[in-house]
Amino acid sequence: MARKPRIHFPAALYHVMLRGNAGQDIFFEDADRYRFYLLLQEGVERFGHRIHAYCLMSNHIHLAIQVGEVPLSRIMQNIAFRYTRWINWRRNSSGHLFQGRFKAVLVDGDSYVMELTRYIHLNPVRAGMVRSPEEYPWSGHRAYLGSESIPWLTSDWVLARKFVELGKDDGHRPEFHSGREVDSRLLGDDAFIERILEQTEGKPSRQITLKEIIATVCREYEISEKDFTTPGRCRYPSEARGTAARLILETGCGTIAELGKLTGRDPTTLSRVARHLQTKTTTDSSVAERWKKLLTELT
Repeated sequence: MARKPRIHFPAALYHVMLRGNAGQDIFFEDADRYRFYLLLQEGVERFGHRIHAYCLMSNHIHLAIQVGEVPLSRIMQNIAFRYTRWINWRRNSSGHLFQGRFKAVLVDGDSYVMELTRYIHLNPVRAGMVRSPEEYPWSGHRAYLGSESIPWLTSDWVLARKFVELGKDDGHRPEFHSGREVDSRLLGDDAFIERILEQTEGKPSRQITLKEIIATVCREYEISEKDFTTPGRCRYPSEARGTAARLILETGCGTIAELGKLTGRDPTTLSRVARHLQTKTTTDSSVAERWKKLLTELT
């Protein structure tokens, strides 16, 4: 059976779960967790979403993310790609770090946001790692208590200590992982689910293709697709290929490997040029304007 598309609309709240490939660890030392913190912060600044709760376990991650205009898939693909690259560099390894695509349940924030936040922050307690959630250093609970400052965490929902303690004996809550039986993508009452499906069914998000990315980039740089794929070190085709690589990373449409095969370029080189252009976006207004124009045209 075909997998249902993810549901997206501005202000949607998701419980996101990202697991290590074959159950393997994804954090090996504190530096890895701090790097993931940095990626979360950069994601909030770049994509305009909010993170209301998080917990970094040894082999999986829980997040409560409220999106803006940018779809959740684009946010998570960017984080997963960049963190995998970090781990492979740190450990001199290669290959996949995460288990397939992330899992996400769209939650009725009005009814479940406090329970979801509590549930996420109590993960280490349920796993028997600590007795109280404030003992675990890699979740947002201590920020909610006011004993730690996490600038990228939106903690304006105040969770009383007693409310959190009352949830310690709840155990596993399958609805936070698999949604409702009527639609595993959603968690809420019947009215919420009916309203969301009415708003979104029959309105699939437009799928951007690699061919469309290349055509758009070639028009912007005023080069032919033959120049785009032909070997050479001319600045414009090279920069255009790097821009296409960055668009692939940002939109999650296609892969750098596919672009490398099409252009005869090493995917590592394409990724390096994409990172260089990302840095230039913050210092060169003309590059920033071109980037904004390309994203707008595509999305």
